[in-house]
Amino acid sequence: MEPSTAQSIIEIYQYVVIQIATQTGSGTGFYVKEYDLIVTNQHVVKDSPEVTIVGKQFTKAISRVWYTDSKHDLAFLQPPEGVEFPEIKLGDYNEIKDGDQVIAIGHPYGLNYSATQGVVSKVNRIRDGLKFIQIDAAINPGNSGGPLVNQRGNIIGVNSFIIRGGDNLGFALPVSYLKIALSLYQPHRGMASSRCPSCDFLVLSSNIDSNRYCPSCGTEVTLPLIPEKEVETIGVARVIEDILRLLGKDVKLARNGTNNWEVHEGSAKIRISYNTESFFIAADAYLCQLPADVTKIKPLYQYLLQENHRIDGLVLSCFQQNIILSSLTYDHDLNQSNGAETFRNLFKKADEYDDFLKKEFGCLQRLEE
Repeated sequence: MEPSTAQSIIEIYQYVVIQIATQTGSGTGFYVKEYDLIVTNQHVVKDSPEVTIVGKQFTKAISRVWYTDSKHDLAFLQPPEGVEFPEIKLGDYNEIKDGDQVIAIGHPYGLNYSATQGVVSKVNRIRDGLKFIQIDAAINPGNSGGPLVNQRGNIIGVNSFIIRGGDNLGFALPVSYLKIALSLYQPHRGMASSRCPSCDFLVLSSNIDSNRYCPSCGTEVTLPLIPEKEVETIGVARVIEDILRLLGKDVKLARNGTNNWEVHEGSAKIRISYNTESFFIAADAYLCQLPADVTKIKPLYQYLLQENHRIDGLVLSCFQQNIILSSLTYDHDLNQSNGAETFRNLFKKADEYDDFLKKEFGCLQRLEE
């Protein structure tokens, strides 16, 4: 694939590729304008009737899961309102040949947008009774659900899985299966549905048998319905979410995978994570970046060191170009009262320090993808 062609494809797709997060993980999706839906893998959304999404043109939002398909590992989501996405085309599976150059696009390991070039190793690798496109472009965790794109910029597959231990051995569901699923669901837009893994019948709340079984073959099927009462988190994660609610944060929007949350306070971004191996809750507020004027870096460092002697329970540090304000709490010491006080202080100081460092030392606004 010519560099100019690849570059133009990547440029367009950055506006349609979407990052998806649930309580248990993260992945990738992409918007198909023809059907006005976000496409991803079913294993990305799992059993969640709602997920959080974020893209190049919109901030984090809640998205409804409308369609799940465990057999083909597909799910369709509600796109955000008021966003004008560029149109991308669904390609033709029959035109794909071994050796074709392709690009796998997604959010590997939670990074905001990444593209990997490769070639088709085998067009029709059979696995579990389905055809898959085998590629040598790496499909990493987080890349799942992203588009596989050909030289013409058309989608030819949905990145689905890797063989663990295999060197750059990735597999994508052919676009032919995606087209069938989109056409099947299109007449039922806005209705929660699940495709039966046994007979491919589209099960809806209006036709499900005894609220559990496919009316066509009797296989047990679970629709992506919003429960009357939300399933609550437990343990330390629940305490953290209770604290965030107490501080006026939207917990659903804050969730960023298993034991990870992300909130904003003014111009500062705060990432909260619970490490179940070390038993510590780390809250890191990413402030501004080091100043462009190198003569101001030394006095900035001196100020940060002085502040670390003065402030209690918080630490200012530098990581690469970023200035970070952090707190660290042992999980056994965390409760709603002291946690709220710690987080409230961190949020308040993060916003104050961010503004002060820009004004006093010429620190740069942190770049966000």
